[in-house]
Amino acid sequence: MRSDGAGAAEAGAAGAAAPVKPARKERDPFFDNAKFLAILLVVVGHALGSLLNVPLAKGVYMFIYMFHMPLFIVITGYFSRNWTFSSGKARKLITTVGVPYVIFETAYSLYAWLVNGGELKISLLDPYYLTWFLCALFLWRLSTPVWQQIRWPLAVALVISLLSYMTTMGGLLDIHRVVGLVPFYVLGLMLKPEHFEIIKKPMVRVLGILLLVAAFGLSFLTMDRMAKGWVYWNTSSDHLGVSNLTGLAMRLAMFTCAIVLLFSFLAIVPRRRTWFTALGAYTLYAYLLHGFLTKAISFAGLRKVDAVASPAGVLALIALSLLVGTLLCTPPVVRCTSWLLEPKLDRVFTKLRRPTPKRPTPRHAADPNGATATDGTATTPSVDKITVGAESRR
Repeated sequence: MRSDGAGAAEAGAAGAAAPVKPARKERDPFFDNAKFLAILLVVVGHALGSLLNVPLAKGVYMFIYMFHMPLFIVITGYFSRNWTFSSGKARKLITTVGVPYVIFETAYSLYAWLVNGGELKISLLDPYYLTWFLCALFLWRLSTPVWQQIRWPLAVALVISLLSYMTTMGGLLDIHRVVGLVPFYVLGLMLKPEHFEIIKKPMVRVLGILLLVAAFGLSFLTMDRMAKGWVYWNTSSDHLGVSNLTGLAMRLAMFTCAIVLLFSFLAIVPRRRTWFTALGAYTLYAYLLHGFLTKAISFAGLRKVDAVASPAGVLALIALSLLVGTLLCTPPVVRCTSWLLEPKLDRVFTKLRRPTPKRPTPRHAADPNGATATDGTATTPSVDKITVGAESRR
């Protein structure tokens, strides 16, 4: 009969030998809530783009566009802090960003051609409609290790962004947005969990509400005095009809405004789990799929329909957009479209190829006759030395 001590020892040994699976990290409901509410802003903003002849639609549109994409980019940067060139993360970048970009760039181009007519044009170097974000995200993620090693990354990113708007960079890869919006991505990389604890304080929440209300009213006051091109972040100062100096001041003001508004928005986001928290994990589905509806609204020319191009019509369109944005994050939609947004491509990949390491050479390899080569390899005795040695032994 075994003693209790022996049994305990065996149980302990078995427990030590068995691999312990790490506990799955629980998602923070705050960020899922923030992403869900942010994607609703995106859907509403795109829907209202077809009704800018209505003052109510234009005011709401300008308010949303002042910070909705910077908000998404900052959150994306925050969750990219640990991105490296390891094989697993590189594969995920390709399957969740690169491949969906190719798929939806093709799908949206075909959709526009079939519904709206015109010439069919599919160009992966010229992102169509909302696919620019996938292109930019792919490039931003690749640049992450660089930003993580620069001493003043945010200052460098801001300088690069401001300088980029002093010249026309062309439409290749929507490079103006990629370079111009990179400070928001770098800001996200620099943020830490304790920074978000600051905006969760009650007083900051109240301040956030006041700032958002003030910005909403200011949007209606400035919507007819400010060109829409400023909020798209994709054109140079010259293209907007201002000097580089004026453009520089305007861009700095827009960066400041966007940062204040996005943190004000985050300050009012619920901290606890809500009915929509789980939907926040699938905002990319809503982002990529809602464009087919908003493009249909644009192609249908609803701005010419009196019933729609009215305050009541705008409110109805906002309500419809909120409903559509919510439905596109639900499990049934995710299950039906995951093969497009998260394709299984395991067979496409292989093990990470690494260069064959050189064999280390001994620093000092002894010569059989006591000599050592300067390059670390053994020397061969010369013929003269062998001959002299043989003659001396005679």
